[in-house]
Amino acid sequence: MDLVRLREFETLSPFEIKDELIKLAKKTSKTTQSAFLNAGRGNPNWIATTPREGFFLLGQFALTESTRVMKHPAGLGGMPQSQGIAGRLEEWLTTHADMPGAPFMASMVDFAVKTFGFEPDAFVHELVDSIIGDNYPVPDRMLVHNERIVHEYLMWAMCGSPRPPGKFDLYAVEGGTAAMCYIFKSLKANRLLRPGDTIALGTPIFTPYIEMTHLEDYALNVVTIEAPQGNRFQFTDAELKKLEHPQIKAFFLVNPGNPTGVALSKDTIGKIANLVKTSRPDLMLLTDDVYGTFVPDFRSLLGELPHNTIGVYSYSKYFGCTGWRLGAIAIHESNIFDRMIAKLPDAELRALDKRYGALTLEPRKVKFIDRIVADSRDVALNHTAGLSLPQQVMMSLFSLAEMMDGAKRYQNACAEIVRRRALAMIEGLGIEVTPNPLYDAYYGLIDFEFWARKNIGEDAVQYLKKNVHPLDLAFRLAEDHGIVLLNGGGFEAPDWSLRVSLANLADDVYDDIGRGVRTVARGYRDAFEASKRAKRE
Repeated sequence: MDLVRLREFETLSPFEIKDELIKLAKKTSKTTQSAFLNAGRGNPNWIATTPREGFFLLGQFALTESTRVMKHPAGLGGMPQSQGIAGRLEEWLTTHADMPGAPFMASMVDFAVKTFGFEPDAFVHELVDSIIGDNYPVPDRMLVHNERIVHEYLMWAMCGSPRPPGKFDLYAVEGGTAAMCYIFKSLKANRLLRPGDTIALGTPIFTPYIEMTHLEDYALNVVTIEAPQGNRFQFTDAELKKLEHPQIKAFFLVNPGNPTGVALSKDTIGKIANLVKTSRPDLMLLTDDVYGTFVPDFRSLLGELPHNTIGVYSYSKYFGCTGWRLGAIAIHESNIFDRMIAKLPDAELRALDKRYGALTLEPRKVKFIDRIVADSRDVALNHTAGLSLPQQVMMSLFSLAEMMDGAKRYQNACAEIVRRRALAMIEGLGIEVTPNPLYDAYYGLIDFEFWARKNIGEDAVQYLKKNVHPLDLAFRLAEDHGIVLLNGGGFEAPDWSLRVSLANLADDVYDDIGRGVRTVARGYRDAFEASKRAKRE
């Protein structure tokens, strides 16, 4: 593609550029009869089967409970009743013991009742009535039993050891993307972030965090806190020092990184914690930890700095459920957000009293997490807020399945899949890499410039940077090889880099992706050699 056309794409998100790449790659694969390889999107090609078996079996039981109350010949049922429902489920599961999901459901109920001290009928009724979906979500923020379950799951998935004291309030939302939208909206509505304020982004970072800050809705100034490859994608001391400036109101990061795939080290987390505790106790933190379950003994800032941190988690990638739209926002019961709102000038507090006044007679007592719930439905529709109840049931079952897996067979299997694919791509690139225990292997970031210096030489790299647009690399892979990768520059990664999803293609194609990159590199080297010959002649 010519230089002028490539420059037109510079302003687009990588996820929009992807659509053009897909068109080119499909055309190439059709004309050459080669495979179309789209490693541009992070949708995993595996799913968690056990909790899903339980979900669909539970739905069948729930219908028997409905028709037990009312069975109309026109196809009407009643609303499931709580009294005795746990015993009826136990009996029904015994009768249907040979059906997929029955052993899991029987052990799941017993595990949850013993682990959390649930009253059996109340817990089972929440599951049954919710999977039927015949009521509004109550409480609107999150179902009572589901919140307890998800809280315990997040303590394992996000917080590691030591476990932070106290508890977190959770809001069940439509995936991590909804969490982002709701949090940005409420930070602005509650005067915690105003247009013209400055925030810091830990880069490279998932591109919507970059794009949302520039919307006129928020109009935030951004300081980047860079984690360079030369420092194994950890923030350097010099970069972290930027956070000491009081002008920076908040620090947003993705951990493990997207697109780098590398989690913050214990040392880096310690430096951030020390900075907050000694220099910036007022610094708001937002950490998006979707890929944490792919890193052994993962530790989030949510666990290290619970009072300053908003946590975002999505079930999408780990359980293979992007279509379910399951996520959670976590804020500690004792947090700086509530305290900062309480200290706002009186005129602004009165404005917020008016905003949330229809919800309660004492709007100043509404916690920030509950303001997020209200703002997610433009306050006026707060009474119909909340994630759909069948989605919350699936969230409970995913969480319980993981907690019941003491040997972590599922976690180990997921990690083994992506690591195997990462090794295949590395082999295709013809390089050796020292294993990094902090690497989640869900994505790979190919720093082409770094790789090319070692493989086609410094002079060829300088020729490239002078004569070829960085987006040419992604377009050439699509047009010549039918391979779709996202341009790293859109994630504030190096311009000459590519993000590879290691989750969504068959194992045996990742070495082809590596070889495709090498072939493009040889083409660049040949162009450089040809330019040298032309100059000599």
